Amino acid sequence: MNIWQRQVLTAVVSFLVFSIVLLGFTFMAFPVASLGDLWSRKVIDLPYGFLVLTIAATAGLVVGVSHGWYWRNRIHSIEMKLDEMAKGNEIVYEDPELFELKQIENKLKQIEDKFTKQAELSQKLATERAEEREKSLQEVVVQERNRLARELHDSVSQQLFAASMMMSAINEAQPSEDEGTAKQLKMVEKMIHQSQLEMRALLLHLRPVALKDKSLSEGAEELLYELTQKVPMEIEWTVEPLELDKGLEDQLFRILQESISNTLRHAKAATLSVMLIERDNKIILRVVDDGVGFNVEEAKASSYGLQNMQERAYEVGGTLKLVSLKNQGTRLEVKVPYRQKGGINE
Repeated sequence: MNIWQRQVLTAVVSFLVFSIVLLGFTFMAFPVASLGDLWSRKVIDLPYGFLVLTIAATAGLVVGVSHGWYWRNRIHSIEMKLDEMAKGNEIVYEDPELFELKQIENKLKQIEDKFTKQAELSQKLATERAEEREKSLQEVVVQERNRLARELHDSVSQQLFAASMMMSAINEAQPSEDEGTAKQLKMVEKMIHQSQLEMRALLLHLRPVALKDKSLSEGAEELLYELTQKVPMEIEWTVEPLELDKGLEDQLFRILQESISNTLRHAKAATLSVMLIERDNKIILRVVDDGVGFNVEEAKASSYGLQNMQERAYEVGGTLKLVSLKNQGTRLEVKVPYRQKGGINE
């Protein structure tokens, strides 16, 4: 039975109750010989029986509407609390008057506490796994990754840079009189430029992703500063000093690296903005570019990188939101609940 059906039933029952009460009062206070007398006697030019039914119907309607409005508000309040819980926000509990609503509020508190404990457990497990990964990481793998990155940087990357400079000088100093040839030279210059971005994205992947002895804030600022020296892109960032668990830092840094790599390879962006802050007991990582954008739903189904970032966010009890509009850019935002004092970590 839904709210409207309950409202109609309440109105009908109230109507019957008020009718019986009014008629009972009438028979006790003013005895009548038959029910027909109720319709023969008039009050304010209306049959008394009709007046009784009208008052009872009005009272029943008022009671039914009030009853339905009250319960709709209570149910809406519960729905809002569940929605806030699903978003990972803190719930402000009221002191309900009815015992049944108090029981529901208590159950919501229990569910919220359970989610909080699960987030705490996820973060602890992530920390343990990160520590185990660092301990079990073979030195030869790290050295090989460094060697490949160094050789690519010293050979292919330098050659691409030289080729880019040469093509730029040719196009500026000796513009071709043939329009078709000029367009082809410009296209070659753009292809070399894109290859440089691809190479930098590849070098970003080859680097060891562990933060080693750095904090997340220090590692993020170092990474972004290095990009400003190597990438022809306007990069700005807001990074607050944060003290987080090792596992949480590791996963957020990996997400940051993956998102920047995707921007370099696919976005064709002119600006990149990164924000890493703590607000309302949440760690917020936001990466925004003004690139070409893409279809998020199609990319989620086919992109391993996006799936990997989403799994990393879920692994530490957080959420990942991705918004991208064609020719307007992409915005990635990760929110992770984290209470350093008197909260999850105690």
